[in-house]
Amino acid sequence: MEDEKMKSLTLFGGNEEWSSDDWTDSDDRVRGGKSQSYLDTDDKAIGRFHGNLDIKTLGGAGFASQRTTGDERKWNLSQYAGIELQVSKGDKKRYTFILKDELLPINPENGREQATISYETDFELPPQTVPGETRDRYVFIPFKSLNPTYRGKLQKDAPPLDTSNVKRMSIMMRSFFGAQEGDFSLSIRAITALSQAPDHEKSPTPSPSPSPVQRKEKTPLPFQTNERQLEAGMVQIPAAHAAEDPQLGRLRIGNSKILEVELRWHKTFLPVVLFALGIFAGYRLANGYDWRQLLQSVTGPCRDLVEKISGYFS
Repeated sequence: MEDEKMKSLTLFGGNEEWSSDDWTDSDDRVRGGKSQSYLDTDDKAIGRFHGNLDIKTLGGAGFASQRTTGDERKWNLSQYAGIELQVSKGDKKRYTFILKDELLPINPENGREQATISYETDFELPPQTVPGETRDRYVFIPFKSLNPTYRGKLQKDAPPLDTSNVKRMSIMMRSFFGAQEGDFSLSIRAITALSQAPDHEKSPTPSPSPSPVQRKEKTPLPFQTNERQLEAGMVQIPAAHAAEDPQLGRLRIGNSKILEVELRWHKTFLPVVLFALGIFAGYRLANGYDWRQLLQSVTGPCRDLVEKISGYFS
């Protein structure tokens, strides 16, 4: 029996011109971050999703995204198997594609949009044999590959995406906890719904296996959080956390005076001091020195030193 003929529905681009009115930014600036995204449509045949992902302000987490506008929009995709992105040019970073089938009114108490389930998956452009930017690639995203999340957490018991009532689409750049940052760019010719996975070899489905970006090891930053929860508004990171040096600590002396001291000394200087004190105490005890006199000879100068420091800062 012959395969069913491929059906397609162009959602953006393709034979239709791209319009910036169809998209709006949704970046971590609403959570105090500095990331920023754009969707340029100067070339009406291309929608260019680009911007800058800043991860330092929020301590390792960050996101920049563009989403469709209009709360009353609706796409009936029940006759299709997934979404294909036709990319004319892009970088080698990892992106996230998100669909929603429910939108709630703005919360009157805080003026923010109320959370609903997001159906999402991560993807990268297929590799190419020539160096430089990746060009002329396709990414097919089956609806069954989308993972339901709510307020940043995976929802294993969530209902499947209602493909007959898709309300919103989003393309996002995430840091994946410090694995990527800086400028990004993805130029898209078309976003199309397809009734089955395409045959061309340049259209792999997103893989659940860790990508090179996810496997890349990074030194942990001083403050990290679940960035999906950050996107959902469950976590608000004070800017002071990002500015604080992870190698600085605070020593409280006397009447709440605070000294900024480097904590790196405890890895080298403190063991040497303790070792020297041990040698000194062992030598004195071995020569018949009374342990009470030894204790007094050590604690006395230390007590005097603490009193002098406290008096200096009082």
